[in-house]
Amino acid sequence: MKEEYKKIKNLSVSIKLFNFINKELLPGSKIKKDIFWNGFDKFLHELTPKNKQLLEFREKLQKQIDDWHKIKKEEKFNLNKYTNFLKNIGYLVKPGSNFKIKTNNIDKEISSICGPQLVCPVSNARFLLNAANARWVSLYDSLYGTDVIPEIKGALKGKTYNPIRGKKVIEYARHLLDKYIPLKNTSWKKLKKIPEVKNNKLSLKLVNPKQFVGYNKKLNKLSSILFKNNNLHIDIIFDQSGDLEVNNPDGNQDNIKIHDIILESAISTICDHEDSVAAVDAEDKVNGYRNWLGLMKGDLKSEFTKKRQKILRKLNTDRSYISTKGKKFRLNGRSLLLNRNVGHLMTNAAILLEDGSECPEGLMDAFITSAACIHDFKVGRNSKKKSIYIVKPKMHGPEECKFTDLIFEKVEKFLKLKKFTIKCGIMDEERRTSVNLKECIRSLKNRVFFINTGFLDRTGDEIHTSMECGAMVKKGEMKKTKWIEAYENNNVDVGLATGFSGKCQIGKGMYAAPDLMKEMIEQKIAHPLAGANCAWVPSPTAAALHVIHYHDVNVFSKQQELIKRKPAKLKDILTIPITERKNYSYEEITSELKNNAQGILGYVVRWIDQSVGCSKVPDINGVGLMEDRATLRISSQHIANWLHHGICSRKQVLEILKKMAKVVDNQNIKDPALKGHAPYQTMSGNFDKSVAFKTACELIFHGRVQPSGYTEPLLHLNRLIKKN
Repeated sequence: MKEEYKKIKNLSVSIKLFNFINKELLPGSKIKKDIFWNGFDKFLHELTPKNKQLLEFREKLQKQIDDWHKIKKEEKFNLNKYTNFLKNIGYLVKPGSNFKIKTNNIDKEISSICGPQLVCPVSNARFLLNAANARWVSLYDSLYGTDVIPEIKGALKGKTYNPIRGKKVIEYARHLLDKYIPLKNTSWKKLKKIPEVKNNKLSLKLVNPKQFVGYNKKLNKLSSILFKNNNLHIDIIFDQSGDLEVNNPDGNQDNIKIHDIILESAISTICDHEDSVAAVDAEDKVNGYRNWLGLMKGDLKSEFTKKRQKILRKLNTDRSYISTKGKKFRLNGRSLLLNRNVGHLMTNAAILLEDGSECPEGLMDAFITSAACIHDFKVGRNSKKKSIYIVKPKMHGPEECKFTDLIFEKVEKFLKLKKFTIKCGIMDEERRTSVNLKECIRSLKNRVFFINTGFLDRTGDEIHTSMECGAMVKKGEMKKTKWIEAYENNNVDVGLATGFSGKCQIGKGMYAAPDLMKEMIEQKIAHPLAGANCAWVPSPTAAALHVIHYHDVNVFSKQQELIKRKPAKLKDILTIPITERKNYSYEEITSELKNNAQGILGYVVRWIDQSVGCSKVPDINGVGLMEDRATLRISSQHIANWLHHGICSRKQVLEILKKMAKVVDNQNIKDPALKGHAPYQTMSGNFDKSVAFKTACELIFHGRVQPSGYTEPLLHLNRLIKKN
């Protein structure tokens, strides 16, 4: 479909975007149309040349690194010489003096509450509402519906409520209460009668009385007790009236009528315009912008049918309680919403500049998503501090971080916002940012509110940066290599050294398997133990279970321990994960290629054909993994690397791609999650005409020459072909 444009100032703006801005975004914002378009025009034309220069510098550095490895190909790799070379070309910058960040007006969800963080595609209103409302999640439901409670000895989930399984849930929950809200001289498991609150005093004797912070009554009977542990709330809901018996009998087999335990869970949520969406034109961008605007206005709704019933989903209201002093108070009913803009690389034809070139998408995001936040400032529904939180991905080094600071400064000026209203989250997912992290933070020291690590994107860039150095270890062995631990530790070390503790977030990446919650419970405690204020989870249920780890670990205390350790070494971060194996067996090569190819095809066919940027994609063993473009980047770069160094052949890769296409087709044809999207088109038997299969091949066979190994350019190009 050919895009229709409206000429305004020196811009050609898609009619769809133009109408959205004039008729939906600006009304009620007190920003006049002329002022907006004058500012937007000036902003885009001032900053686009700088954006282009920075991308050219990226490519220049990459070429110099490639050439160095080629020249040194016959020599034994020397880390000292390599490090000096990186300094000489400006890849490594000289660290400056020590400093502390100066970010102000940070909401408590960032500064003082540690807990799970959701990442949600901004293109899906229903998912966004689920994520925003996941600030409070049922522990009973999260336990009952997952493998945390094993289906043994009669404790099957079944289609109707199973009291045997319900009893297991209650036992598990009682254990957690004893652990996090211990009672004096007794146990939650032994209580025989319903607690009471009289004259704002709780009848239960707590080891720490300060943990009791509020309650509610219904018809003069206790309906909930609110506790606090490690700055996180636990709300115990009682059913004393019998009103809840039909809907949820869980609590009614409980001696003291606990109907449910509601955990404060997803403390913050990233509403994502980037890795988890398939947005390639004005129509797609407007959909995301409209959803974000709805969140900021508070009127976003989603109506859908579930089990033959129509359900209307909207944002939760705040939660009301009575304090221990008898005064009413409220707690935020929603997750603090952050916005991940697009990085510096991609452009979008939704806006054409004076010379006819496409607008840098990250600049467009910054201006429009920030303008939407003005609607929130009226009521402070999201940010009580009237701050805007933008996570900026895929920045390569201090110069690009400094450019982001300039972008936000210009946006503030044109939208008449106070200086430093816009806060910036730094994704430590590119190699040049990792090795210069201190200076990246310095560039944004007045705005930074968040740093985190992302293993998949970071590994994709690791492979691409050192493509010419040699063949990489197997993908599954990457987490055992020296650079990974150093990279993860360095992120925390630098964050603590620059004053993040008690002020800003230090985050860790995603647990990708939403159906394997028992495994998550066992593994993901490593993130708060590593000093992370937050870590990504794939669902509200996962948030309710991961928050248990933040009750187990006082992150701020842990950070004070970690700040005393020896910082991670630069030489370890720069250690390239080249394999020492000279020959892999045919079986090993085939297995590695199948695993990578299946992941690539499973993700790409949904992205290209269905416009699904993030979903639960079955892996080679049928385990559903929440996949986004980061997974695609590492898998395509890994095969490209092995191809380049002769471990496998083009013919071998193509044969495996065709075999795995049949596997993926069979998985997707049966997947109910794809209902409501375009009819699924198989790749197998249709290889010459399948745009999705062609895209997967291009990502691998042209992977070595893609900018930084990114997948976006080829995905966008082919999605537009498919769409039009």
